[in-house]
Amino acid sequence: YIRERATDIGEVKRRLLDVLANMNPSLQCTGFGHCRRGKDRIVVAEELTPSLTVDLDTEHTKAFVTERGGPGSHAAILARALAIPAVSSIRNIHSMISCGTEALIDGDKGEVYVWPSEKTLGRYPALQKTAHSAIEPVAPVPELVVMANISRHADAQPAVAMQAEGIGLYRTEFEFFAANRWLSEDEQYERYARVVEALNPHPVTFRLLDIGGDKSLPYMDLPNEENPYLGFRGSRLLLDRADLFNPQARAVARAAAHGAVRVMYPMVVDVDQFRKLRRAFEKATADMDPPDIAQGVMFEVPSACLQARELLAEADFGSIGTNDLVQYLFAVDRNNDRVAYDYVPDRPVLWRLLETLVKASEDAGKDLSLCGEMATDPRYLKRLIECGIRAVSVSTRMIPQVRMMARGRLDPPLPR
Repeated sequence: YIRERATDIGEVKRRLLDVLANMNPSLQCTGFGHCRRGKDRIVVAEELTPSLTVDLDTEHTKAFVTERGGPGSHAAILARALAIPAVSSIRNIHSMISCGTEALIDGDKGEVYVWPSEKTLGRYPALQKTAHSAIEPVAPVPELVVMANISRHADAQPAVAMQAEGIGLYRTEFEFFAANRWLSEDEQYERYARVVEALNPHPVTFRLLDIGGDKSLPYMDLPNEENPYLGFRGSRLLLDRADLFNPQARAVARAAAHGAVRVMYPMVVDVDQFRKLRRAFEKATADMDPPDIAQGVMFEVPSACLQARELLAEADFGSIGTNDLVQYLFAVDRNNDRVAYDYVPDRPVLWRLLETLVKASEDAGKDLSLCGEMATDPRYLKRLIECGIRAVSVSTRMIPQVRMMARGRLDPPLPR
């Protein structure tokens, strides 16, 4: 009983500490009581973690500048999705820029101009375009199924507007970041059902809680780890914490009454772990008699990729998470600017691995999609299609561009 109440006790502890210490990590303008959360502003931060982006008004953010991070960091990925510039590895940036400072960000050259002169501004005539140009939807194309990646239930309607062919990745942990507390089964169900109803008849793929690495919840009360990226995270955490797993499994099962639902497990390491996850889901929902829910695996750990045939013999589908796969395959921290030069997807060993995954999925007759930065990169998309990838999942704003690239009608420079 006490173990089942661990989450509630942890939540009480967190709220008391929040009130007493007010130490929640958040975006806040230094010296200002009112923060615009990035609206019509350049966001400057030591490091832009996934949990911090929940506070941002991303639709109106103009640029990112961070002290830490590389081309595979969360700030860089978000900047490319928003088509705005980003510059990282600027040491002591807060000593140079404070709230209200005028700055010019050149993402192509990796340069930041503080209080730029008229001469400098004159070299950037595009600055006269002060508003984001409207993004027009592009109809689905036969060459490629293009789904959306979302983080919040509010993201569902924009995905529908862009004619997404489903949700390929619903990062459910961001619902918890936004609420800044644990969500009950009912609260989760309400959010999930809205997404499923909005996308019906297209499928919604729920990635169960992926906590750990650069995504930590301050109220979770997990011990500090020397290397959290290789520690107690993803599916390991889900299997250990039935108090988290069971309510989420039940909420997803309830949402399945409103449309097509799929469940995907993060950071799976082998087929034995997948079996345990599947059994845990079935046990948590045994008294509910939900409709059939496809259960799949994320291929983002090399060991799982090497067991692709065994995994796809039992899983209903697979999804390749290239952002983490590149990181673990080449032992390179994508948030570390000192080794950022080594975060390069275009290497023969990665392409061989992707071909192996495609062949395993074809032999098993199982769907395989790819969710990650590679799908939005004009240097790689054509080759991914030639490799056999027939479905991708990308940021909602990138759906029109990816479809046009798939049809060979667009070859844009990569936003940086």
